[in-house]
Amino acid sequence: MSVELQNKFGRVGVLYGGMSAEREVSLESGQAVYKALQGLGLDVVAIDVQEKAVENIMAAAMDRAFIALHGKGGEDGTIQGLLEFLNIPYTGSGVQASALAMDKLKCKHIWRSLALPTPIFVELNENSDWQVTMEALNGAAMVKPAHEGSSIGMSLVHSAEELKNAYELASKFDSKVFAEQLIVGAEYTVAILSGQSLPAIKLETDNVFYDYDAKYISEDTRYLIPCGLSDEKQSELSQLSVKAFESIDGKGWGRVDFMADDKGNFYLLEVNTVPGMTSHSLVPMAARASGKDFGQLCLAILEETLR
Repeated sequence: MSVELQNKFGRVGVLYGGMSAEREVSLESGQAVYKALQGLGLDVVAIDVQEKAVENIMAAAMDRAFIALHGKGGEDGTIQGLLEFLNIPYTGSGVQASALAMDKLKCKHIWRSLALPTPIFVELNENSDWQVTMEALNGAAMVKPAHEGSSIGMSLVHSAEELKNAYELASKFDSKVFAEQLIVGAEYTVAILSGQSLPAIKLETDNVFYDYDAKYISEDTRYLIPCGLSDEKQSELSQLSVKAFESIDGKGWGRVDFMADDKGNFYLLEVNTVPGMTSHSLVPMAARASGKDFGQLCLAILEETLR
């Protein structure tokens, strides 16, 4: 065990697993972070946050927490609020920023108020006029649960009937559902670490869209770093990602996702305040491109808890 790191960070609890629809991804992320910190010589304990979260966290007697929980209960301000109540420093964004990032609709309203580009959108309910909505969205849309990640419950639609069916699917995951105009073009993601953007990644998939399978299962998804943009467009994307992250008061680390249309205009899709840390995950890829291996990335994220 590294005495220097142990003295610096004390006992670190890696919080992972949880009970959201993203549990399986979180188990993988948490194990990867736990092994990396353990390999660096830190005093680290892994805690699968389920029913007895409070008891398990208090029993671990940790000095700080590395949050590797995705989705509801872990990425939405809930666990952050508990840790603040217990006076335990933690990685990533605070309660309010976590809650805002988890609510894609609220994010879009904030971005629209700040004149940051995001696709036009319509909130859906069981009484929506499906045909009028499709016309308002120019005939093609992505339907999304407002509070889920990892593309869970999402559908691509091209007709009123498909929109209705997609709403019914998404509403199984969330009481708040919206449809967003489909932007046809390249997809990019930008990781944020300590207030700085890391190299952008261009995502290419043979699936209908960058869905759960493309993110975590498929071996055919292509990740391009460098992303192929000109220096000017890369700078624009980088600045937009930092503005989007700061607009919700994001802290520490995160990831901002974009689409670009056929004219090269960027559109904000969402902010992730606890992105995946699996073998397929994007933040570790971006960190590698900037010269940080996985262990160094985990340490840099943990370093923020000392501020």
